[in-house]
Amino acid sequence: METREPPGEATTKDLLRFLTCGSVDDGKSTLIGRLLHDSRLILDDQLSSLAAASKRHGTTGDDFDLALLVDGLEAEREQGITIDVAYRFFTTPRRSFIVADTPGHEQYTRNMATGASTADLAILLIDARKGALAQTRRHSLICSLLGVRHVVLAVNKIDLVSYQSDVFARIVNEYMAFAEGLGFSSIASIPISARHGDNVTKVSDNTPWYRGPSLLDYLETVDVSGNAIDGSFRFPVQWVNRPHLDFRGYAGTVASGTINAGDPIAVAHTGKLSRVKELLTAEGAQTSAHVGDAITITLTDELDIGRGDLLASPDSPPEVSDQFAAHMIWMSDQHLMPGRSYLARIGTRTTPVTVTAIKYKIDVNTREHLAARTLSLNDIAFCNLSMDTPVAFDPYEQNRRTGSFIVIDRATNLTLGAGMIAFGLRRASNVPWQATLIGKSERAAQKHQKPSIIWLTGLSGAGKSTIANIVERRLHTSGHHTMMLDGDNLRHGLNRDLGFTEADRVENIRRAGEAAKLLVDAGLIVLCSFISPYRSERDMVRRLVSDEEFIEVFVDTPIDECARRDPKGLYAKAKAGQIKNFTGIDAPYEPPVAPEIHLQTIGHQPEQLADLILKKLAVRGIV
Repeated sequence: METREPPGEATTKDLLRFLTCGSVDDGKSTLIGRLLHDSRLILDDQLSSLAAASKRHGTTGDDFDLALLVDGLEAEREQGITIDVAYRFFTTPRRSFIVADTPGHEQYTRNMATGASTADLAILLIDARKGALAQTRRHSLICSLLGVRHVVLAVNKIDLVSYQSDVFARIVNEYMAFAEGLGFSSIASIPISARHGDNVTKVSDNTPWYRGPSLLDYLETVDVSGNAIDGSFRFPVQWVNRPHLDFRGYAGTVASGTINAGDPIAVAHTGKLSRVKELLTAEGAQTSAHVGDAITITLTDELDIGRGDLLASPDSPPEVSDQFAAHMIWMSDQHLMPGRSYLARIGTRTTPVTVTAIKYKIDVNTREHLAARTLSLNDIAFCNLSMDTPVAFDPYEQNRRTGSFIVIDRATNLTLGAGMIAFGLRRASNVPWQATLIGKSERAAQKHQKPSIIWLTGLSGAGKSTIANIVERRLHTSGHHTMMLDGDNLRHGLNRDLGFTEADRVENIRRAGEAAKLLVDAGLIVLCSFISPYRSERDMVRRLVSDEEFIEVFVDTPIDECARRDPKGLYAKAKAGQIKNFTGIDAPYEPPVAPEIHLQTIGHQPEQLADLILKKLAVRGIV
C-alpha cells in the first residue's frame, strides 16, 4: 500500500516519521485509511480488495471501512482492533511519510512504544464522545519519554457530537493541562472525522469555528528538524569482519554523527585510540559515512574490539558505567523483580542486568510519583540498574539510539521491558574492590578442602534442613570447615525485614547468595537450606561462583507428604488462610530442571540421602 515515484523525485523530499496512538477504538486505523484514500494513494485493485473486506469485516454499513487498509492481520479484522504495528509509506507533492499505526489496547502497549521509538511526531487521537482516557494519557507519557516532541491532538468523531465547538474546546483544555510538563515542543489541536474526512485532507465546512489547517496540510509543513539525530559520532560494532588473516574490519550502522577516512576514533569502554583507515560498503570504499549508513570500518591499529563495543569520537566520548538510572516501560505479564537477574541489550551489547531499586512508579493519570516494589504490565517507572560489566551509552535525551535498551528474560529470551537512560551512576567507581593478602584457595588449602555452595531446595517440610544438618555434622567430624545457612535463621537477622511476597523472596535469596559467596571466599563448604522457589534466583546464586563451586540439591518430596509431616504446622495455617503466599499452596514452586543431585525422599532415610551428597562431594574433589 505505497506509491512509487520516478527515481530521484521522492528522494529529494523531506521525510516525516509519525505514529498514530491513543485509546482503543479511537479511529487510528480509519484515520490513516482516510489519509491514503483522500490523497488518492490507493490503487484500483486495493480499492476492490477493500470493498470485499468491508463486506466481510466492516463496521460502516455499505461504506468502505477504511480501517481495514492497515488492519492487515486476520485477527485484527475479526476483532476490529489493531494488534501489531503497521508501517506504511506514502508521499505527497510536498513530503514523504512513514506512518506507524499502533495498537490502542493496553495489552499491546509494547507495540505502541516500538512505533514511538523512531517517530518524529505523534497523532494522538481522542474520541470526542469520551475525552481523554487512561490509555490516552499513558501513550502521551510514553511519547514524551521516548523523545517524541511534536504532537497532533486529533479530536476524532467530531461528527458524533454534532460538530460542537465547546466539546472540542473542553477536550483540548483538559489535555493541555495534563500535558504541561511533558516536554512537547508543539501541540496542534485539530477536530476531525476520520470516517467522513472532515479536516483530514481539507478544511471542513462543518467546523466553521475551526480556523487551523487540515491534518494533511499540517503534516506537510510542520518543522521537526530539531528531532534529527546528528550529534557526536557513535558506531555500535555488530560484527567483526575477518575473511582472512590480512583483513579485520568492524561492521555496523552509524547511529549518529559523521565519520571520515583518516578521522581519529576511540573504543568507548577502554579509551583506546586509533584512526579510520577505510570506510567500506558493498559499493566499495567511500570517504565519509553518515547516520543510517551500513559500513565496515578498518583502523590503522590492531585493537581489541568485538561485537557490542561502541566506537566513538574521542572529542566527545559517551559515558561508561556499570550502573545507571533510567525510565522503564514494563511490557510483560511477568512482574519486574528488583534483585532478579535479566539481560539488557544496549546497542549491540547484551549483558546481565539487575534493577537495584525502583525509585518511583508514575501514575499515568496524574503523573504522580508512587512507591512501588515491583512493576507489572504497562507500568512506567524510574529505576536504578546495575550491570555485570561497564557499558558505553549516552543519555536518551541526547541520543535515542545509544541511550535506549531492552530487558530480556534470561530463560525464554522474551523482551520484558524497554528503558531510556537518564544518567550514569558513579557508585561502583568510588568503591573499588579491596584486594586481600590471603586468597580463597589459600584459605581452603589450609582446611584440606575446596570451597563450595551446597544449595538444598525444595518445599517446606521436604527435609532440607534435616539432611543438611546431617551432612554438616559428618563433614565437621571429618575435620572440614563448614557453615550452615538456613532460611528460617536468616529471617531472624539479615532478612528480618522481608516478608513472603514474590519480591521479598527474590531479595531473600539474593542476600543469602551474597552471604554464601563471602563464605566461599573464606574457603568454607557452605550448606544452604532454602525453599528458594524460583529458578531464576537459584541460577543467580550459581553465577556468583565458578561452576565447580556450586551443587544444586533438589530435595524432592510430594506436597501431600510435606503437608502430612507439617513439622511446623505451616500447611494447616496456609490452608486455613492464616498464612498468605505459602509455597505450594498459593505461591508457586519451580523445581530444578537439571540439579546436580536429585533426592527422592519417599522410602529413604535422611542418613541415606546425606550419604549421596557426601559421595558427590568426594567425586568433585571438594573433600
